[in-house]
Amino acid sequence: MTDATLNRVAVLSDIHGVLPALEAVLAEPEVAAADRIVLTGDITAGPQPAEVLDLLRKQGERVLWVGGNADRELVEYRRGERDEIPDPIGPYAAGRLTDEQVEFLAGLPATLTLTIRGLGDVLFCHATPRDDEEVVLVDSRLDRWAEVFAEIPDTVRTVVCGHTHMPYVRLAHGRLVVNPGSVGMPYGRTGAHWCLLGPGTDLRVTAYDIPAAVERLVAECAYPGIAEWAGYFLHARATDTEVLELFGPRDGRG
Repeated sequence: MTDATLNRVAVLSDIHGVLPALEAVLAEPEVAAADRIVLTGDITAGPQPAEVLDLLRKQGERVLWVGGNADRELVEYRRGERDEIPDPIGPYAAGRLTDEQVEFLAGLPATLTLTIRGLGDVLFCHATPRDDEEVVLVDSRLDRWAEVFAEIPDTVRTVVCGHTHMPYVRLAHGRLVVNPGSVGMPYGRTGAHWCLLGPGTDLRVTAYDIPAAVERLVAECAYPGIAEWAGYFLHARATDTEVLELFGPRDGRG
């Protein structure tokens, strides 16, 4: 093991501006004890974007950042490079960020590679290594994975991605693919989902008081539809079956 090899890395993806869920995960002893916390994008597009950014930046150099498509969309909207955002809460979230926070998000990398004990070189991205909104799923066909992995160095044997809000671990062409699920907007089951890497791969879910979190978001967030938004996403009303059917065509299947 070299000096650059990390023992334990906590991975948080798709926080989507949900501060109570983030606070619950950061309070986990194994997250607090991890060598690094890696964020795999879609950090801010939600009800409390500025507060989430502030809390994460207070963690200092322990936090390593990767941007997601929703973060990029907020930046583009604020810069006048787009007139709308597909996610209805996106314009509200963009307006809540300071100019300095917008520039911070604009500077986030698309990928990050770390060496982790037991896993070797691990590549972190948001959706896929080549595109921040491309869809791959737990049941994506092997030729799809071969296409997505085409430009990855052979030394990378593990790829961690987010974007689809559903946790899984699978093998594809000898590479381990890990999706930690979503901290703030889970599909399929409730809780704040994340994962712990090193020396293996451990998918985790942190339970927290969801009714209290919904009440807090309603009290603290001025988004007009916050009660419906929080009630739907924090309670994971979207099932994994529904989401897989919705995302399937974007995976290139017939």
